[in-house]
Amino acid sequence: MKQVVCGIDLGGTNSPFGFVERDGSIAAHGAVKTTEFETFEDYMEGLLAEIGKVQSRVRNTQIVGFGIGAPNGNYYTGTVENAPNLKWKGKLMFTESVTRRTGLPAFLTNDANAAAIGEKIFGNAKEMNDFIIITLGTGLGSGIYCGGKLLYGSTGFAGELGHVIVDFDGRKCGCGRQGCLEQYASATGIRKTVLKLLSKTDRKSILRNYRDEEIDGKIIYEAAIQKDELALEAFEYTGEILGKALANASAFSSPEAIFLFGGLANSGEYIIEPTKRHMEKNMLNNFKNTVQILPSGLKENTAAILGAAALCWNEIKLK
Repeated sequence: MKQVVCGIDLGGTNSPFGFVERDGSIAAHGAVKTTEFETFEDYMEGLLAEIGKVQSRVRNTQIVGFGIGAPNGNYYTGTVENAPNLKWKGKLMFTESVTRRTGLPAFLTNDANAAAIGEKIFGNAKEMNDFIIITLGTGLGSGIYCGGKLLYGSTGFAGELGHVIVDFDGRKCGCGRQGCLEQYASATGIRKTVLKLLSKTDRKSILRNYRDEEIDGKIIYEAAIQKDELALEAFEYTGEILGKALANASAFSSPEAIFLFGGLANSGEYIIEPTKRHMEKNMLNNFKNTVQILPSGLKENTAAILGAAALCWNEIKLK
């Protein structure tokens, strides 16, 4: 009988899941549409029913536990707390609900922490004890490993580098404050930068061929490939802000490497090069030339599932 854990990625629109073996192989996968369920209880019933259907099609497979990556996920309590992109508010008792229904152990953390665990177990950080993963999606998430352990802090919510303030009079953030890093260094952030540049100048740009609502990270990247000056300026500005923030992060955790992952990170050297240059320029002397900036070793389409599954395999191994 093949043992697997079920890795679940709780998203605002969809919840993909997969049956993951110890070596990171995915035996089967599926998904439910998160938005189809009116209540959290309905969601749990539908999710576990779909997991059961997929398992019935996979021979000789035994699920030994569940790992969940979720926005605002609290590792200590196994709860999802007031996630802004979910319609169910309050404290959602996720791991308790899974265990009650299946009799199996379940472990939960936020999605960026899950990505960090996935990088440690299945990705490019296998031999590292100190590293940071930065997820550059709609927002900016981060997971921090120190001394071989993931940093959770006293509340379970440590490591929110996306909400380090980089401009106290800056852009309004969804958290209610102003000038958070994710409002500048993310797919949302670089889009805002481009729209500002388009409105403030009359310079020629490929990006003027698109309506404001059409412009996204991919279009900006494609313009940069074509040497569009405005797109290149947006990447330079984004890399400067991110690089300075990572210089500060290096000062408190001294990572061996910082991994960039997610939609904006797919822009490769257009984001990595200015980020590394500005990080080194602003780095405390003791840490200069000690921190690598690297792409993630996880494939984007499976990273969330692998990260969630890695959390479970790691917890089972520790017990």
